[in-house]
Amino acid sequence: MGPRLAIIGYGEVGTLFAGDLLAKGVPAISVYDIKFGQPDRAAPLLERARAAGARAAASAAEAAEGADIVISAVTADQALAVAQEASGYLKPGQILFDINSAAPHTKVAAGKAVEGAGADYVEGAVMAPVSAPRLAVPILGGGARAQAVADALVPFGMNIRPVSLTHGRASAMKLCRSIMVKGIEALIVDCARAARAFDVADEVFGSLDASFPGMDFAKLADTMAERVATHGVRRAAEMREAADMVADLGFAPDLVRAVAEAQQRGAKAKPAH
Repeated sequence: MGPRLAIIGYGEVGTLFAGDLLAKGVPAISVYDIKFGQPDRAAPLLERARAAGARAAASAAEAAEGADIVISAVTADQALAVAQEASGYLKPGQILFDINSAAPHTKVAAGKAVEGAGADYVEGAVMAPVSAPRLAVPILGGGARAQAVADALVPFGMNIRPVSLTHGRASAMKLCRSIMVKGIEALIVDCARAARAFDVADEVFGSLDASFPGMDFAKLADTMAERVATHGVRRAAEMREAADMVADLGFAPDLVRAVAEAQQRGAKAKPAH
């Protein structure tokens, strides 16, 4: 039969996971998004859920009722709030699987809130963009029941690898990597913008290609500019979490915060609906 699932957050990741898991044979999925309660934004999301075969719930608590695993797929800045709210409605035996790109201290606090109320909490660190691999995107799991989540969801196409029995370690692995990846994106985008403004892009990219053989900087500049434009708002939120992580360690977070600002600056404005 498979596990009974709920997904809190019906954006890009929640939509992909719900549709793919249902197509893979998960018997039922309930979904909830805060936009369901906003008349000017709800209609396309509710239609998307209907088309996928997911049940749209009127609240997070309603979505989670009877679920074995509740997947939290919101934004990084809402991860803790969702976990704290979930501590009020989750029952013993239910698992909150938090796949948001939040800092280790956020995941630790979320885990304490959920487990303090008698349910279980597993952090998930999504290690690559979801759009291409979809369900097969690598996810690191942390927590006492991370293996249980993997055992339940891997047979349906998810790629979850437990790496720790404690919370925070998987997120640290992801965010340390993200500092490099999102930082390189921001640097290449700004480099290309300046080089093209001076009409010296061919010379600059040629020099960089010679210094770093195998890298096509002209192609990277276009690819990364599109990534930032499409995902910059979400990646900026992730980098703010990374900056908080660095600050918690007593290190200077200035560079990571600058990456967050660059990602935010490069993002395309999205329509309200």
